[in-house]
Amino acid sequence: LLLGILGALALGDSDPLEDVVIDRYYIPKICLREAQMGDFIRYHYNGTFKDGKKFDSSYDRGATVAGVVGVGRLITGMDRGLQGMCVNERRHLIVPPHLGYGSIGVAGLIPPDATLYFDVVMLDIWNKNDKLQITTLSKPERCNRTVENSDFVRYHYNGTLLDGTHFDSSYSKGSTYDTYVGTGWLIKGMDQGLLGMCAGEKRSIIIPPFLAYGEKGYGTVIPPQASLVFSVLLVDFHNPKDGVFLEHLEVPESCKRRAVTGDFVRYHYNGTLMDGTLFDSSYSRNQTYNTYIGKGYIIPGMDQGLQGVCMGEQRRVVIPPHLAYGENGAGDKIPGSAVLIFDVHIIDFHNPADPVEIETVFRPEGCNITTRNRDFVRYHYNCSLLDGTRLFSSHDYEKPQEVTLGANKVIEGLNSGLLDMCAGERRVLIIPPHLGHGESGARGVPGSAVLRFEVELISMEEGVPEGYLFIWHGEPPANLYEQMDLNKDGGIPADEFSTFIKTQVAEGKGRLMPSSDPEKVIADMFRNQDRNQDGKITPDELKLKSDEDQEKIHEEL
Repeated sequence: LLLGILGALALGDSDPLEDVVIDRYYIPKICLREAQMGDFIRYHYNGTFKDGKKFDSSYDRGATVAGVVGVGRLITGMDRGLQGMCVNERRHLIVPPHLGYGSIGVAGLIPPDATLYFDVVMLDIWNKNDKLQITTLSKPERCNRTVENSDFVRYHYNGTLLDGTHFDSSYSKGSTYDTYVGTGWLIKGMDQGLLGMCAGEKRSIIIPPFLAYGEKGYGTVIPPQASLVFSVLLVDFHNPKDGVFLEHLEVPESCKRRAVTGDFVRYHYNGTLMDGTLFDSSYSRNQTYNTYIGKGYIIPGMDQGLQGVCMGEQRRVVIPPHLAYGENGAGDKIPGSAVLIFDVHIIDFHNPADPVEIETVFRPEGCNITTRNRDFVRYHYNCSLLDGTRLFSSHDYEKPQEVTLGANKVIEGLNSGLLDMCAGERRVLIIPPHLGHGESGARGVPGSAVLRFEVELISMEEGVPEGYLFIWHGEPPANLYEQMDLNKDGGIPADEFSTFIKTQVAEGKGRLMPSSDPEKVIADMFRNQDRNQDGKITPDELKLKSDEDQEKIHEEL
């Protein structure tokens, strides 16, 4: 205010001025630095006489003035008037003749003993002893690694001059700036300013001209000797020598087996870029991703990252671009040279050569009779996926499950797991999909799912050979038809047939194919023997199964 008043008095006073008059008519709220003797400065100005006539202007030349202040390279009045200025500060300066061009003036431009009036705006201040100024604006809580020389970085930036003039932005181009650090591809100040950054970190980097574009500037947007201010957001970085980085988020206490090359794995995943941007998720599709590992069906980094996983494990896989989608990226969601982060949850895995895995939980003492194919068994079961998802249970029904083993009535793996069991025995069966419901799955069962069965054998009945509904324990009667024709009328109706068969079973002379419905089995037997379906069996129609098989052999011969 005092300087302003002094300036106003001087304007109205005809007495010669002894010193430069300074009117600081605009002072920025924030002044991080004031011009000192020996500083290099850039500024614009208009120069006029007292009557307002212009004698010079940097604006008219379209270029700022750059020089060192306070060392005699400027007229004395300007040297004094510029000291103490902040960037973006504006001043009116009145320079008396003895501090300007004196009694000589400048031929054709400034007359002798002229008082000079300057309107100045300060644009830039730096010193040859300046260093890079780095201010961390924000930083992730978690930072496992920072940028080093030879790393490849992807970052967004806004670039301005020290006075706030915008000259460039990656945001306006819609893509990150991608380059190596410390290899001379960047200006020195940016090479230094990116070192030590974390992915996701934001920095303000102020670069003096000698670490930027120096005396030449850059095109029309960066003048010579300009300090540069970059607001930088580091999106991601990697080193060409990087391999896959693994972080084990959760590993089950029990891990009996780990995945190897050739295994078929089902897993859920979230895929993000290093800045947290989600680019894909199996959860959003409500379906696992299913694939072989180590065979080139997936990106190399994931092929490596899934090696050695346990069932139920949760793992983070960080994949550098040369093991992912490289410089080209993928689609519109994965940029070129992007580091990918996969958070995976292993649901299950198997190998196409896997058998059924059988664990005996309980086996009764004195177990002499065990199940075989063609036996009729009753059993309880609980069926689930390996992640614990419950699928089916016989306990949801009034009675146990019933099946004839080896009759293709249950999945192959369950049939195998029920063989050689004693009544009362309990087992846990792990059934790979090729012995379960395969790639297509079944109602309620995902494709390629490994199944876990808890089974308990309730009871078993000895079966009969395939193709037989009844077998004799010894030789059948020589006069079978006469014995079966109970009323001796020359025909055997269904009721006589049924009575005869039941008698043979009761007397231990033969046995029916085990079934929950013996009457149906006998009815099927009668229908097979009643060749013409007239409701009775004649002597010509009655044939033993062994005789029928022999006749077929002769026909083939």
